[in-house]
Amino acid sequence: MADYVIPDPEPKEIDEKLAIELRHLADNAVLKGQPQGEEKCENCLYYLEDTAEISYCWHPKVRILVGENWWCQWWEKVPE
Repeated sequence: MADYVIPDPEPKEIDEKLAIELRHLADNAVLKGQPQGEEKCENCLYYLEDTAEISYCWHPKVRILVGENWWCQWWEKVPE
């Protein structure tokens, strides 16, 4: 067992597929790493955990982890 060498990581087919899907999402979205005025992911309807610095965005066109100060064109006010 002492002779076993961990192989270098290589992308799998699923990684390439996900990269293409995420590239399409990025091309279709205006996702920015800074807020747009008072609009930011942290106070958006689709930001799952509004107390977390990083949380899941559940908007159907995004569905990725985002930062609390990020912003995208699908920002929507949380209903009161």
